[in-house]
Amino acid sequence: MTAATTPAAVRRPHLARWVLRLHRPELLVWAGLAVLGAGLLLWLGGPLTDAAADGWRQYKACHWSEKCAYDQDAILRYKDVYNYLTFSLAALPLLVAAWAGAALTGRELESGTAQLAWAQGVTPARWLATRLALPAAAVTAGTGLLAFLHDRAWVAARGRVDTVKSQWDVWTFQTNGPTIVALALAALAVGALAGLVLRRALPALATAVVAVAGLWGLAQWVMPYLWPTVTRVTGFGHAFGDSSGGLGVDQGLVTRTGGHIPEPRCHANTWEGCRRLFEKRGGVGFYYTYHPDTHYWPLQLTTSALVLALAGLFTVAAFLVLRRLTGALRLAPEAAA
Repeated sequence: MTAATTPAAVRRPHLARWVLRLHRPELLVWAGLAVLGAGLLLWLGGPLTDAAADGWRQYKACHWSEKCAYDQDAILRYKDVYNYLTFSLAALPLLVAAWAGAALTGRELESGTAQLAWAQGVTPARWLATRLALPAAAVTAGTGLLAFLHDRAWVAARGRVDTVKSQWDVWTFQTNGPTIVALALAALAVGALAGLVLRRALPALATAVVAVAGLWGLAQWVMPYLWPTVTRVTGFGHAFGDSSGGLGVDQGLVTRTGGHIPEPRCHANTWEGCRRLFEKRGGVGFYYTYHPDTHYWPLQLTTSALVLALAGLFTVAAFLVLRRLTGALRLAPEAAA
């Protein structure tokens, strides 16, 4: 009798299956973008790089002769494709933020679908956890694959293509390692939070995109200060200081007492005139504070860790907002009664 009278409604719905079915079009689009991007990056790191490298060898063999022919189209094609793919990969966190804010939470709250799920035995916390966990897995897999292939394409061109970007280039640094994956995960959390706060799709979309763009800039701005720098000191024998290599953080004059001061602007026509100006200001040499190339991966990992920590804070904030929201929804019927 007990089994016969047990209502079927007490069964919890398969929320993961529900989420996958609801967002199947977005998942297919994301998978398509990942496959297309992977194919283009393999093309960039293979045939395009080889053709551009051959073009540069031909150009160098010309010895600056104007009559010598070389494959200029291959060189320019590599440069264009690299820039387009790099910018596209860097924009993926904005795409994730827009989708998370508009479709993942904002639209669900605006249309009442979320409240319907909660009424069917799904707790709000489980509802949000599932909606964050499944997209996070897809975002990590897709963005991680593209970042890995982008780095491989860059490595294939290093030393062979003269116009290859430095590893410290803003766009290259962000897309060549785990930083872009961390930014995409943070974008997912920011979008979900925006949707819960605003409860409307379009305002949440716009807010999430702007917030992630600011987070992108913040990550690049604080990156040089997340790992100890190296300072190199040279005498005035180096006319403009030793500022070659690595990622520059600061440079200026070294005083007689060992202090560091900004390098004053010099408008003299000769180096001796500038040197007299520097000595008049108390300078005895130059200093150059920078990150050598060996700091590349420590900075990648520390930047990624910082962004992931912020993503965790945004996720906690989303659960707190959801708790406050569902508490208000529970109190509303009681007040009406």
